Amino acid sequence: MRRKVALAEPIHEAGVRLLESAYEVILATDPAVDAMRRIMPGVSGVIVRTAPFTREILEAADCLKVIARHGVGVDNIDVRAATERGIVVATTPGANASSVAEHVMMFMLVLARRSIVYDRATRQGMFDIRNSFQTVDLASKTLGIVGVGRIGSLLARKCRAALDMRVIGYDPFLAKEKAREMGVELRDSLDEVLSEADVVSLHLPLTPDTRGLIGRNQLGLMRPSAILINTARGGIVDEDALYEVLRDHRIAGAAIDVFGKEPPEPDNPLLSLDNVVLSPHCAALTLECAQRMAMGAARAVIDVLEGRRPEGVVNPEVYARR
Repeated sequence: MRRKVALAEPIHEAGVRLLESAYEVILATDPAVDAMRRIMPGVSGVIVRTAPFTREILEAADCLKVIARHGVGVDNIDVRAATERGIVVATTPGANASSVAEHVMMFMLVLARRSIVYDRATRQGMFDIRNSFQTVDLASKTLGIVGVGRIGSLLARKCRAALDMRVIGYDPFLAKEKAREMGVELRDSLDEVLSEADVVSLHLPLTPDTRGLIGRNQLGLMRPSAILINTARGGIVDEDALYEVLRDHRIAGAAIDVFGKEPPEPDNPLLSLDNVVLSPHCAALTLECAQRMAMGAARAVIDVLEGRRPEGVVNPEVYARR
């Protein structure tokens, strides 16, 4: 009998085909906790995208060896519970870096050139908006990156090369010498980046330390002409505080790909503002990136089930115990 691998949510068919060459693949009809609990008995590996993978689900898994995250963040997976059970948790590092960096650059340009507002005005016959001089160049502006990891460092390189931007950053885990090699002027505090940058882009995991990291006090440090971009995790930014500063034009704009609650409620006040650009948590969901993440997650499952250590292990203590 072939081992079973479960997909909590659909992935690109290339990853499915790779798994099907050796395993029986089960696609969950519902990623909710109760539904996942019902299919976990007999499953050796699972691939998870954004659905919660909780201790309750793990308790129903009788032979699970590996949880592969289709992406890089693991805030939706109970890593501690998995580690207690000797289950490897692995991500697909680097698979989404280029796609997310491009999405951030799109956000920057759309906000700087007020593309959505100008598009709407043109369609409505308001051609004279061209004389309002509301748009700005990005060349020579300062990009502030909070979290200079794979995505942040690639974004820095792209924006320096393509847009002639100056790049500063804050990352307490990055050495200044390494930052200089990346072309990033590292600052000693988050506050320095927020107060100095024209564009602030967040690239942090959601952890107890980063939840609510960008609140009223932090937003109050930003320039009135500055914009905030969040393609990381919704919980990092206090959405109520962000709405207030945008409504009162205390910052120029924001671009949001991630929300505290997804999908956002129809009455989320951020949806009512014309100085906000939104997307549905899709920065990493280009066709090419979806394929890279699916293949990477599938390879992680195969590696573990065939006795190899995959790339992107987030709980190496499992191997230390072995």
